Amino acid sequence: MDSPATEDPIAIFEAWMAEAAKTETNDPNAVCLATSTPEGRPSARMVLLKGVDPEGFVFYTNLESRKGGELTANPFAALCFHWKTLQRSVRVEGAVQPVTAAEADAYYASRARGSRIGAWASKQSRPLESRFALEKAVAEQTMRFGIGEIPRPAHWSGFRLVPDRMELWRDMPFRLHERRVFHRDGAGWRIEMLYP
Repeated sequence: MDSPATEDPIAIFEAWMAEAAKTETNDPNAVCLATSTPEGRPSARMVLLKGVDPEGFVFYTNLESRKGGELTANPFAALCFHWKTLQRSVRVEGAVQPVTAAEADAYYASRARGSRIGAWASKQSRPLESRFALEKAVAEQTMRFGIGEIPRPAHWSGFRLVPDRMELWRDMPFRLHERRVFHRDGAGWRIEMLYP
């Protein structure tokens, strides 16, 4: 299926994501997130996209993790989606900003109880002395909250990547791929094609 007739790359992305949800067997919302230190040293990891709207792309994390620290110190990032079954990918670049507390609270409340406990128990990205230590921390937090509500930890929230550049890539015969790049231009987008 071709892209919708639009010059809005986020609308095209949403259509592609809806298709991927029908064809990708696992986590069509999985995306590689690239961040860097203030000195420019990059790192990349897979995260799950948890929202997209005209403002940007939303994901959540432990703010004390490596990615949380890098995003706070250097608030620019890139995302790369790849849907092998559709033979498409999308690259997104731009500034990041924290989501609102209300957004973070609403998403946190939607998570499975075990995931909410895990947000309290895990010291994400820091050295773990043993699997037992993690399981013990989970047991301690489970006992702490019992059957009651589990509030969102202050160290757990999300970011919105506000795109200023998006590339939509489609596989084509003989590796003559289609590459459309959208550059933010005021309230709209400027479009150019790239050689494959």
